[in-house]
Amino acid sequence: MIAVFDIGNTHTHIGVANSKRVLRQVNVTSNGWADGSSARAALRFLKSSKISGAAVCSVVPTVTPLLARFINLLQVPWLTLTSQTVQQIGIDYPKPETIGPDRLANAIAAREHFGAPCIVLDFGTAVTFDVIDLHGNYVGGIIAPGLAAMTGYLHEKTALLPKIEIREVSAVIGKNTEEAMVIGAVHGYRGLIRELVMELKRELKARRLPVVATGGYAELIAAKLPEITSVEPLLTLEGLRLFWESSQLRAIGKPSGRRSRLFNEDV
Repeated sequence: MIAVFDIGNTHTHIGVANSKRVLRQVNVTSNGWADGSSARAALRFLKSSKISGAAVCSVVPTVTPLLARFINLLQVPWLTLTSQTVQQIGIDYPKPETIGPDRLANAIAAREHFGAPCIVLDFGTAVTFDVIDLHGNYVGGIIAPGLAAMTGYLHEKTALLPKIEIREVSAVIGKNTEEAMVIGAVHGYRGLIRELVMELKRELKARRLPVVATGGYAELIAAKLPEITSVEPLLTLEGLRLFWESSQLRAIGKPSGRRSRLFNEDV
């Protein structure tokens, strides 16, 4: 068994995986690594599994060393996914080092399970579109504000607009302020996604183009958006699992007693 860690701005997603799939996962707060609360929650989650290694991607550099200390306590080898260590996809991008590692993990999993070309939508603090071209290369994407960020900004910057719970809504004309905001958020967001996917299809000139969604609001937005062909909640963790498996295959045949340079013991 291996542990996979996806450090995001709000949450760290932790999974336990075998050689075939991610078996289970839990979310802890990313800022909780500083006070030890997330480490304690992670230990409770992992204690029933015999962990022999770990794979990590992080978009929060200040949290990465804290997670490194935690994994080193487990006394297992571990890998960090970056544009320099990624193997399963090519990168056709001017500055590969600026690509979020979580986006690379998504691209690895989407390429493996849905083929190329394909698009990944990740609904997090921001919504990201990641594009894998016909040759299996990561070629770039789109970043737009996330649903919660959009609605939270309206609440914070206006005196009379309330904080809302994002949910499905059938109405198209709001009968109160809260309903009007939900309609604008959900229906409007689907319109944004639909238009951008349409533009990407034109750009790629692809007859078949899988669009895979993951992240917090993926199911909600995909429910009435046929342009999204699959919802995969564990996509990022699956990408980390595949990254680990590929790295192990590459390590086979190395001289005994030498550790692969892919293993990161310190940060």
